[in-house]
Amino acid sequence: MTAQKKKPLDRHAIWHLIKPYWVSEDRWKAWGLFAVILALVLVLVYINVLITDWNRVMYDSLQNKDYPAFKHLLWQFTYLAFGYIVVATARIYLTQWLQIRWRTWMTDKYMAKWLEHHAYYRMEQGHIADNPDQRIAEDLRSLTSSTISLVLGFISSAVTLVSFVGILWAISGPVSFLLLQREWTIPGYMVWFAIAYAGVGSWLIWWIGKPLVSQGFNQERFEANYRFGLIRVREHAEAIALYRGEQRERGQLNARFEDIRQNWWAIMRTTKSLNIAVNFYGQFANIFPLLVAAPRYFGGAISLGVLMQIASAFGQVQDALSWFINAFSTLADWKASINRLAGFNQAVEQAQRQPEGIKLAHVGDVVQSRHLALALPDGTSLIEQVNATIAAGQRILVSGPSGCGKSTLFRAIAGIWPYGSGSIDLPQGGKLMFVPQSSYLPIGTLRAALTYPAAEDAYSDAEIGRYLSLCRLSHLTTELDVASNWGNRLSPGEQQRLAFARVFLTRPDMLFLDEASSAVDGETEQQLYSQLLEELPQAAIISIAHREAVERYHQQRWHFVPVAGRQASTLQVSAL
Repeated sequence: MTAQKKKPLDRHAIWHLIKPYWVSEDRWKAWGLFAVILALVLVLVYINVLITDWNRVMYDSLQNKDYPAFKHLLWQFTYLAFGYIVVATARIYLTQWLQIRWRTWMTDKYMAKWLEHHAYYRMEQGHIADNPDQRIAEDLRSLTSSTISLVLGFISSAVTLVSFVGILWAISGPVSFLLLQREWTIPGYMVWFAIAYAGVGSWLIWWIGKPLVSQGFNQERFEANYRFGLIRVREHAEAIALYRGEQRERGQLNARFEDIRQNWWAIMRTTKSLNIAVNFYGQFANIFPLLVAAPRYFGGAISLGVLMQIASAFGQVQDALSWFINAFSTLADWKASINRLAGFNQAVEQAQRQPEGIKLAHVGDVVQSRHLALALPDGTSLIEQVNATIAAGQRILVSGPSGCGKSTLFRAIAGIWPYGSGSIDLPQGGKLMFVPQSSYLPIGTLRAALTYPAAEDAYSDAEIGRYLSLCRLSHLTTELDVASNWGNRLSPGEQQRLAFARVFLTRPDMLFLDEASSAVDGETEQQLYSQLLEELPQAAIISIAHREAVERYHQQRWHFVPVAGRQASTLQVSAL
């Protein structure tokens, strides 16, 4: 898969990704859930304030050997701990609820946007973005869960800071020292120490860990490419086995895994340095407030309870100021997901606004092309000046050298190929059906594969059985409700015959067959075409086929011949 160039994002691009859900039809439930969660966060901060004050009283009772107060404080802590557990559990539960609601909404919108206007097809044609499955499955999950986690964590840290900085300022008191023959006094000195400690630590963590953003971005891309390679082996297992291509596939998979391994080593080196810094910062924070407050305690200015309250309040303030440090790994993953989603979003929009060089209109009751020219995405000309008409009941055989643009003509008529110029009129209200050489069979029951894209119950068992019999697939009538990967279970010839049964069920007004019978034997192919003429006498049938035996089922030939001196082809029409 082609890698997508990563561009730096501004806050407007980030807000563009996050905003839609919070102003959507689900906004009231979303904001309501968020408000309840926020209220629970505030309750947790308040309980922490009570626990900090409880620390002071508890340690004072221990210092004074006050047993009755000690017993009362144990019961008080039981209430506080029970309340904290209930509120914390409710907060996590409601947060997960909000996350899945947001992810569900985002997945539905992104899936629809990816599938609309054939964006998924054009993205693959133009190699605009890599691994769209990962963007929708993994990055949307990361965006929703990490955004809520980071926002709530930041709010909790801000409220904690406001709640405890006053306590720490009041209980720490001033500190005085002599410097440059002058006495200096710092009021609320523990607050300033906490700010300095967190500031230095945050800068150090950012400096050490900033490579994780790009490394995380690359790791997800390499993992997706490796999974894609493994899936390709599963999809083409038989062809690989027949070609004895195991060593080649193993080499390619090993090369993709080597990208994972090399990038993982880079992540390990960065993470090692980051963990050393984070752990040193966290461990030293346990003793730092005691070291700073110890002179006042040993000087008799504060009691043991106040010392422990200072340590607890300092820990809360320092932890609140260390939000960036504590959330750094989550921030790095979140930023990488944001980069990938923004790139995917831009790729979908680019695919949807591809210049529509070929004008399509639904008018009349025939397919008519006027001055139609087809090209490749890079601008290379394929077909020049096609002026032709397809009317009801016509039988047209399309032929020409491989690669001249026959299948591309079908794609243009189907409206999925925008590269070129001219116009195509399509019958208003007419049912057009396109059958490619390799038919698509979704995983599920055989009935669902047969009726695709209609609903599974769109046709009766009698209709399905009749057409399976016409297509020499009677042996499958007993397996209609068996779920399987039918694309792997059926042979190419059986898949093509199943596609013909799908045609008979759909009964189109115009049928375009792109080598749709190339995998079946000659006798079966003639039988299928005979049944087409009998079952669909009024339908136009347009076939791309290389077997001459198919000619007798058509009335007209469209033959593409190369233009002298150019790569393009032109159309010649003749009777059969």
